[in-house]
Amino acid sequence: MRFATLWQRLLGVERTVVERVRFDDREGAVVAEVRPRKGACRRCWVCQRRCAWYDRGEGRRRWRTLDLGSVPAFLGADAPRVACPEHGVVVVAFPWARHRARHTVAFEDQCAWLAAHCPRSAVEELLRVAWRTVGAIVTRVVADGHARHDPLMGLRRIGIDEIAYKKGHRYLIVVVDHDSGRLVWAAPGRDKATLNRFFDALGKSGCARLREVSADAAEWIESVVRSRCLNARLSMDAFHIVKWATDALDEVRREAWNHARRTLGNQVLADRLKGCRYALWKNPEHLTGRQRNKLAWVAYSNKTLYRAYLLKEELRLAVKLKGEPGIRLLEHWLWWASHCRIPAFVELPARSAGTEARSRTPCGRAPRTR
Repeated sequence: MRFATLWQRLLGVERTVVERVRFDDREGAVVAEVRPRKGACRRCWVCQRRCAWYDRGEGRRRWRTLDLGSVPAFLGADAPRVACPEHGVVVVAFPWARHRARHTVAFEDQCAWLAAHCPRSAVEELLRVAWRTVGAIVTRVVADGHARHDPLMGLRRIGIDEIAYKKGHRYLIVVVDHDSGRLVWAAPGRDKATLNRFFDALGKSGCARLREVSADAAEWIESVVRSRCLNARLSMDAFHIVKWATDALDEVRREAWNHARRTLGNQVLADRLKGCRYALWKNPEHLTGRQRNKLAWVAYSNKTLYRAYLLKEELRLAVKLKGEPGIRLLEHWLWWASHCRIPAFVELPARSAGTEARSRTPCGRAPRTR
């Protein structure tokens, strides 16, 4: 392999001529003097058009690139300006860096990946950059990705939800693509106006292509989806369906706790029922040994509460299974819940049936009634 090609691979640059590599003793870093290849030089950074030379600009610049082992590495190059007929006097485009960036494309791509998968302290320590710099880098990487590929293009099945961030009642509306499993849109807010902004960005043709929309039971989400997505089916996501069952289970537990505390006057029994809360909530595969013992005690001492726990677990399994087995198990659960004589669960089949009817009805149309 040629010397120049080897350094191009090590530095993570393309369409670049490596003129000289030296070690800066004062900074303790490797500095590579580079320049764009003949076909990539003197181009406008906006339109990439080859333009006439204007002046030297601010002279030479440096860009931080990926470290060579534990040694920091930089690229150094002239930064002249060109006269673009369309955009005026601008700095030339550099094949190794994004506009207004002090880091190379390879460095910024790695930084954005680490920011998505690692804690803040690890990113700062590993890359030796401030968190504010990481935020600016992520903004450029995301904008570059959107310019190359529109995340809203070709959406067919989406999920809509809101999540809390920071302290207080601050929320983000997030939209994910069920086919790819990726986040495609997010914005601060928790109201109709914010959600309408997503559908405005999607456009009429994009809304018409949607076939499935999943969301929670919020009425404001349902009203917006039904008015904007006339060809889509609105359905409940599995998380919130199971959450309904978990809330019903906790209601049964609280009733048993109040009965033991107030009616029976048995404070010891009430305390044990209170301590079973997380054992009833958690999935069986995540239970500790102590929590399994608590669940066994519930099965022995309170048949109604344990039956409510089994109802919650069967519903969780029904929404987890795919295809015909999941449908059969869900039908069995609907029958069992409606005949279990537990008021909190008797109401759930009617609620689920209403959701199922809406999910099978195209948004904007009313379900047929006899």
